Amino acid sequence: MFGEHYFATRQRLSEVMVDIAALAAETGTSVAGQLPLAELAQGLGPPFLFVVCGEVNAGKSSFLNGLVGCDLCRVNRLPETKQVHWYRYGESARDVVVTPLLEERYRPLDFLRDLQLVDAPGIHAASPGQPSGIEQFLTAAEVIFVVFPVANPWGAATWNFISRLPPAALGRVVLILQQIDQRDPADIAVILGHLRDLALKRIGHVPPLFGVSGMLAGEAKRATPPAASPLAASGYPALEEHLSRHVCAAPGRTAMLESWRAQAAAALRWVDDHIENQTRAIHSHANLLEAIEREIDSMREHFLSRLPRHLTGVAEVFQSEAVGVAKLLGKRLGVARSIGRLFVGDRTSQEVEAVIIERLQATVEAVAETDGGEVVDACRKHWEEVGARVRQALGVDLGDAVQLDDTLALARRRFVQRLGRAASQGIGNLKVRNQLGKDLLRRNVALKSFTFMTLLLLAVGATCGALAVPWVPWVLCGLALGFGLAGLFIGRLTRKSLIAEFHDRLLDTCGAYASTLRADYEEALRLVFQDYADSLTAIRRHLASEKHALEPRLRRWNELFLTLKALEQEL
Repeated sequence: MFGEHYFATRQRLSEVMVDIAALAAETGTSVAGQLPLAELAQGLGPPFLFVVCGEVNAGKSSFLNGLVGCDLCRVNRLPETKQVHWYRYGESARDVVVTPLLEERYRPLDFLRDLQLVDAPGIHAASPGQPSGIEQFLTAAEVIFVVFPVANPWGAATWNFISRLPPAALGRVVLILQQIDQRDPADIAVILGHLRDLALKRIGHVPPLFGVSGMLAGEAKRATPPAASPLAASGYPALEEHLSRHVCAAPGRTAMLESWRAQAAAALRWVDDHIENQTRAIHSHANLLEAIEREIDSMREHFLSRLPRHLTGVAEVFQSEAVGVAKLLGKRLGVARSIGRLFVGDRTSQEVEAVIIERLQATVEAVAETDGGEVVDACRKHWEEVGARVRQALGVDLGDAVQLDDTLALARRRFVQRLGRAASQGIGNLKVRNQLGKDLLRRNVALKSFTFMTLLLLAVGATCGALAVPWVPWVLCGLALGFGLAGLFIGRLTRKSLIAEFHDRLLDTCGAYASTLRADYEEALRLVFQDYADSLTAIRRHLASEKHALEPRLRRWNELFLTLKALEQEL
């Protein structure tokens, strides 16, 4: 088909404008006054209109079939065209008689979207001065083909018809010498020369003139693939080149395309401005989220700054508990109790450690309970203030306050439980029980030795007394008394040293315990504020949605921009 470049360019421009309109709708940009949406819905501009005139059996229908490459018009030796046949695009094939002189023929052929054809009845079929139905098309047609049969190219009726055309229509006339396959090439050259002479005599200039064979062109175009040699012999390539160069590339058509391209470029710039505003808004929203996260970090740092004072209080409690636990240990290390435990087992170290853990854990959990309440109150107050800012800036509701209270309550419980476990594990990590157990084991070994000797001597002395052995029982009982008194002395002596060493050891581990507790406190506090920060998912979800929607729009905008630039260079 002729004008493939023009139609392809127009189709690309139409697709670009459709895509721009779709992108504008997605971004909320109004381009109703910038894009020719009405013309776009109709196929971007009116289709070409070609009118074919000539005498009866001049080969007009064959000429049209060769031009479009299919059997559009019926070909018959008898006069076939008695009415004006207006070929237009339709979803289904149908013929509509508009007037006795005009019949609209709708065909589902794609090329009819861009090209409408008017097949006129034979010129001498109507008497001069009587309407033939063709007059309304002559003023609107881009091209008026006047077909001469090779057997009679000088018919008076046809030349009279041409002579009566107004000057504007006369400038769009193209002369066609049909059925050149029926004559030798030398004869065709003579006939074409004769037609040029007639044109000069009758209308004062020679319109574009082409010798063609509709039959050869139709056969060549219907072949698969199209037959190049018969097509070249048909003369149609020169005609189609003329149509592409002088009709499709006419200044009016080119200016129309350029006007539409300029409108599309302006609309795309307007969409770009809107996308840029959306990009700036996303950056602003991201900055707001970063500012809120920095505020949460500042809140956490504020509570961490109070930790040294709390640790000082915990250290004081630790020291007072060290004194109390040392006194408790002193009671547990009494001589009588110590000797009694030699026979039932000694769990003093475990019991002392359990007392320390219980008292310090209760103290730390009380501090954590108070701090957790203050943290929750600070987060709830911050949430109310942030919620108003977010609604104003993003139009997004942060969520249900009841859900936030549940989240913060759970975070507070975890905070207290974590610090309680940290207090218990901190005492275990100090290994107080291990060293105390070793010291008690050595003391118990010594007491066992003295107690064993005392009991053994008493038993032997009693045996000797029962056997009436002279003076030996008294000696053995005296030795037993000596071992017993020595054991009491060793017990009291080791009791004082164990209590002093245990007390000093506890005081020495106070700093390490506070350091261990500090790390757990910081981590527990971080988790609380992390749970609070996770409650801001509405903002993050909103930002993610905006970014997810913006990225493909930017890609599509770039593609449309590059396509418009390419079209600009082509035009």
